[in-house]
Amino acid sequence: MWGLDLIGPMPTGTKGGAKHVIVAVDYFTKWAEAEALVHITEANTTSFVKKNIIYRFGISSIIITDNGTQFDNKKFREMCEEFKIANYYASPAHPQTNGQTEAVNKVIKHTLKAKLEAKKGGWADKLPEVLWAYRTTVRSSTGETPFTLAFGTEAVIPAETTFTSPRVQLYSPEHNIDMLQQNLDELEEIRDAAQVRNSAYQQRAARYYNSHVRERRFRLGDLVLRRVSPNTKDKSSGSLIDKWEGPYIIKRIVGHGAYMIA
Repeated sequence: MWGLDLIGPMPTGTKGGAKHVIVAVDYFTKWAEAEALVHITEANTTSFVKKNIIYRFGISSIIITDNGTQFDNKKFREMCEEFKIANYYASPAHPQTNGQTEAVNKVIKHTLKAKLEAKKGGWADKLPEVLWAYRTTVRSSTGETPFTLAFGTEAVIPAETTFTSPRVQLYSPEHNIDMLQQNLDELEEIRDAAQVRNSAYQQRAARYYNSHVRERRFRLGDLVLRRVSPNTKDKSSGSLIDKWEGPYIIKRIVGHGAYMIA
């Protein structure tokens, strides 16, 4: 199962004029793919899925996206139908449905800011480097790197060649194939253990969140503000839009924390 999302608009001044990033994340391995785009079009998003997911890793059973026109269009739906992919859309009022991709977006943006400092216009050139760092870093949810869960072995990173790690120092061409075969033989066991750790991590996160939630009940006639969702806000206002709108009046209590407002 893969999640897709977009980052942008990004700072201008990049080579080729790229202004957006399309991001895809595999929900199990946490492997991420990303590509800089000049324009967001039906053809670009469809081509990205084919090139970076289907033709590289095989056909995904499920793809989760938001319901923007870049994903909710005839060309994208036809591709999903052709490859028998179930395409689910995150609710506009609840974009956390695609939370895995949102989390990777934050990592990409944070790492790009740290690497570029004042030279934000060069972000497109640094994107492959940021992806490499993400893929070779252990994820707390699985206890493994995305590279290991995807390919069955650890990638050799620059630090190992600079400081000559034991793995590099003891490398033997004669035994390399045997070691790779052993890694592949153990891959299913590694993935099973990662799945258990991931499930435990999600349960811990849910318990922590629930323990810090304070229940607040409203009554009929109460005045309330409604938080503006990123997917429903007025795009023309950009980053200056208010985060809350209203006031609204509670007209009906639906139950389970849901209310009808007007």
